[in-house]
Amino acid sequence: MPLQRVEAGPGSIGTFQPWEIAMELRDAPRDPFEPDQARLAWRTPGGQTREAGAFCDSPDGRVFRARILPTEPGSHSWALLDSEGGVLAQGGFEAQPSGRPGLVRAEGWRFVWSATGAPFFHNSTTAYMLAGLSENRIVQALTRLAEYRVDRVRVALSPARQPHGGRWHEPQVAERSDFTFRYAPWPVRNPGSTEDPQFDTARFDIAYWRKFERLLRTAESLGIVVQVVFYLDGAEPQNYPFDRDQAGDDPWESRYFRYAVDRLAAFPNVEWCVTNEWALFRPDEWVERMGGALAERDPYGHLASVHGHGHFPFRSSPWCTHALFQCWDEHGAHPFLMRARREQEASGVAKPQVNEEFGYEDHYAVWGEGRRAPTRDWASRLRLAWEMRMAGAYCTTGESAKDGSGGWINGLRLADSELLEGHRRMRGFFETMDWSRMEPCEVSGHAYALRGPSEEWAVYGYGEGWTAVPLPRPGPWDVDRFDPWTGRWEVLGRSATLERDPWTGPGVVLPTLHAGRTVAYRIRPSASG
Repeated sequence: MPLQRVEAGPGSIGTFQPWEIAMELRDAPRDPFEPDQARLAWRTPGGQTREAGAFCDSPDGRVFRARILPTEPGSHSWALLDSEGGVLAQGGFEAQPSGRPGLVRAEGWRFVWSATGAPFFHNSTTAYMLAGLSENRIVQALTRLAEYRVDRVRVALSPARQPHGGRWHEPQVAERSDFTFRYAPWPVRNPGSTEDPQFDTARFDIAYWRKFERLLRTAESLGIVVQVVFYLDGAEPQNYPFDRDQAGDDPWESRYFRYAVDRLAAFPNVEWCVTNEWALFRPDEWVERMGGALAERDPYGHLASVHGHGHFPFRSSPWCTHALFQCWDEHGAHPFLMRARREQEASGVAKPQVNEEFGYEDHYAVWGEGRRAPTRDWASRLRLAWEMRMAGAYCTTGESAKDGSGGWINGLRLADSELLEGHRRMRGFFETMDWSRMEPCEVSGHAYALRGPSEEWAVYGYGEGWTAVPLPRPGPWDVDRFDPWTGRWEVLGRSATLERDPWTGPGVVLPTLHAGRTVAYRIRPSASG
């Protein structure tokens, strides 16, 4: 690899900020997108040695880049190596503490930030074709989501190529000057076609990858993690250009995954999803091979999983950090996720459980039991989200697309979102407690409860009636009622003694609806006690 110029990154940079080295070659290689023509090796202040692949970043094949994400402060030494291990360049840089929270990690049943240990809330929504928006619309969409305190968004790296949203019974979402369904990670020989684009999978569309990087940078500046979904609707031939008879050993598909990791892994706000809905077009063996290769290639250990349906056979897989489900409506609510937790527990290792898709707002496709309006209005989606949270689990919502701007299809919506406002209120409720350490606890009646290690309780009433919460002692307790529909708090008791009938033990009986609507409670030991 004869070099004409090498430009190394700065001598000092903040932790969790990508450091980059660029190299310009005298002549382009025969195949500039072949993996591992150069690699960047570095030694961390803690003594670990890591490597990342260099990637081609010019259509003429003469410019390559490689990146390091410093995850700890201190001196880093690096060496740029050719394919045979020869040193092309070497140097070092200093990483300074930046105050950034780090990477999101799975820790038991919860997600946490690696640098701070603080819980990651996972207030997540869907924007599959976000990268199909124009640059200014991407910024507008992400800024709007951040205003609702969304901290995670699902985005397809390789989208579902369609003429409009009619594939999902959303035909009002159509091609326009600021949005397209016709883009891809690879160059196309027939760009106007949705059914036969003729991808050149030996190469990559550099302009598109740069656009996706700008999307990641914008999201990171707003505190949003991006789940990078490698395929969307891969069951359709135009959305999966690789050999379906091979289970993870197609060299062109491996090239795609390697290029994505080499190029994107140094962004701190990345999470990997091997594909959307693997069970519709790929065998389990393929998922294991691609997921394992993805995790092995990633020098930072980003979150990685795969999106499926009501079953998840990868609970024990070393590469898989959390379980992702698709289970719609009430079928995927509290009982489903409690069962998912039990199945995960039986595997011998706790991992976060996420219902990644449970029916989008105002989405009435022929699948999903053929439901009709208003069964999937924003209020129904919010009630289900509360129930899933009360299982000690997570969920991802999706906004209405009926106004034609995009909603769950691309993350853009021009009107205010009652759904996301409700999620913001829910987040505010939980953040008044040590919510991430709470565990589901059985209560009677029409309610669900979470119990914290310091005897802090969250209770959610979902139907008309009462619930008996088995508090461990009569008191003193502080009790507050929270209205999920307005965000208003009401004090019900301070330093109160709460005792039920003698045969049920100490505790409290609470109504599970207030003014005819679902209600939440926070119960905690009184500070005066």
